[in-house]
Amino acid sequence: MSQETFTSSEFARHYRENPGTLDQGERWWQKRQRVLEELGYVLRPRYREGWTPSWEGTKKDYDNCEDGQEGYYTTMVIDATRVSDQKLVAMKRIVPPVGENELSVMQHLATEPLRSDPRNRCIPLLDVLELPDGEKLIVLPLLHPWDTPRFKTVGEVVSFFDQILNAVHFLHDNNIAHRDCCHNNIMYDPTPMFPIPAHPLELSRRRDWKGRVLHYSRTQRPPTYYLIDFDLALRFNPANGPPLAEKLPGGDKSAPEHRDLSGPCDPFPTDIYYLGNLMRESFIQERYGFEFLEPLLANMCCDDPSKRLKIGEAVARFKDIRENLSAWKLRSRVVSKKDHAIVGFFRGVGHLYSTVRDIAKAPIPDP
Repeated sequence: MSQETFTSSEFARHYRENPGTLDQGERWWQKRQRVLEELGYVLRPRYREGWTPSWEGTKKDYDNCEDGQEGYYTTMVIDATRVSDQKLVAMKRIVPPVGENELSVMQHLATEPLRSDPRNRCIPLLDVLELPDGEKLIVLPLLHPWDTPRFKTVGEVVSFFDQILNAVHFLHDNNIAHRDCCHNNIMYDPTPMFPIPAHPLELSRRRDWKGRVLHYSRTQRPPTYYLIDFDLALRFNPANGPPLAEKLPGGDKSAPEHRDLSGPCDPFPTDIYYLGNLMRESFIQERYGFEFLEPLLANMCCDDPSKRLKIGEAVARFKDIRENLSAWKLRSRVVSKKDHAIVGFFRGVGHLYSTVRDIAKAPIPDP
């Protein structure tokens, strides 16, 4: 029985008995591998026609092999290499109707003067591919999750939040609500920090699987953060009256206005809530030393959307906070509330060394 004829239950049984087998989402890409090569994009060996697992006939475990690394979201997204310049990219399927909306918003953001606005931290659209079977793909830079590796200094966090606040300010100034600017939809360009690329599915390993990857800190090589996933984003025309849209919770389900999903709401204050709640949950609740953000975040996360700060007000308030933080505070170590005391001691020693090493670097590492 070939994989092409599996029912879902048969495939699940086959996968349990043959760990490392391509799942159904991965096989979608493998079937289009040759077409993608003709268009100038190469997939990793696992997805190439005629692939034979490297661990077969050996004592190796599949998860210790490069071609045994299984994608998390391969139904929709996969990594690839652009042949023309060896740039690492991500390819995402455009599935109507939300996919067409995402493409429309991204194409709009790629037009001038929006593309050249220094606040534009929306993931760049590199290419749009139309496949012979009618499928459409967008090509994007291959990014890393915003919180990996861990932040070392308060100044690094300040730079992160400053960039993301200004990214949403840019969108709102151009009458675009992201509607899902939460934890999973913020990433950064790893190129400055990772001179040798990390594997897209195992960020602690080199892409070529030849050992662990080494990287610079955010202070040494400041990264640029980006908003991603515009499938829920909406453009509004101010001439058409107040911006109202269907209540559609994204990755963060906690917005007070979404407790009752009946009726429309203004999505712009919800974006403000998402940003404030991201910082509240990830730093106020999880790490020490960010109490200086509490008044701002409280005003961004009011239960009543009409009482939340507008994005311009939040940016201005954060600018004042940023300017009043001392260099000592900005260079202080980010300490997780979950750290064991012994781990914290050794991290503290390492932080002392890195502080001396980076003393000539800006305490807020903006790109």
